[in-house]
Amino acid sequence: MILPLIYGALVGLSLALTGGGGSILAVPLLLYGLGLPLREAVTVSLAVVGLTALYGAVVQRRQALWKAGGVLGVGGVFGAPLGAWVGGWLPDNGTLLLFALLMGFMGYRMWRGNQASDVPLSFVACRREPGGALKFHWPCAGKLAVAGLLTGVLAGIFGVGGGFLVVPALMLVAALPMDRALPTSLVGIAWISAAAFVFNYKNADAFPIGLAGLFLAGSAVGMSVGTLVKQRLSDVVLKKTFAGVISGVSLWMLIKTFIAFTDVGQGR
Repeated sequence: MILPLIYGALVGLSLALTGGGGSILAVPLLLYGLGLPLREAVTVSLAVVGLTALYGAVVQRRQALWKAGGVLGVGGVFGAPLGAWVGGWLPDNGTLLLFALLMGFMGYRMWRGNQASDVPLSFVACRREPGGALKFHWPCAGKLAVAGLLTGVLAGIFGVGGGFLVVPALMLVAALPMDRALPTSLVGIAWISAAAFVFNYKNADAFPIGLAGLFLAGSAVGMSVGTLVKQRLSDVVLKKTFAGVISGVSLWMLIKTFIAFTDVGQGR
């Protein structure tokens, strides 16, 4: 009974500090830590991460850009069903391998410190007002919706809220600093998680409500603590934390997947 609370707290804390870190931690902890089958782990992860992200966005509502996060999230809603359908056809080990490789790539890019200003394709980023504020108009909304669509597809496949992709997307398209991208990403994560949950729920054999409730309770506590801690950390520290978390989880999942492939090859 205590493990779901502890693991949930880790997810909530990471979700508050890194945006995407909580999403990508949830599936491995449910899968390897609590022994759930992959599709059940995916479904519980989406439910818990989505509700925790919504709670975090409300707590940090003054820092979040609700329009930007909402448009990106709505785009993800349309991509999630396709991702869930693709994920239902992929073998479990293949899904985990692709997930780990994608996380490793994103962690590497973030650790190098790539910003939206580093991208030479100026048409990717939204325009800014003379004072530096985001100019939220139809072209910008379209770019965010497309970014959300792609994120939703991946979220549906891998069973994450898409935060480890939403944060870089917001930094790239909306040119947001990390301290604004994190709370804004929670809005998008809540939308995408809800859509992906609905379509992944059909592929799960069961939904452990009791375990999910404990996991959610721990996650809410972790989010509350993480929101307070985040206020004391610099933008650079937050980015390095984000990169470190997803790179570490990527390496761990690659090792676990390699062991699984080896066991299958040896007929165990």
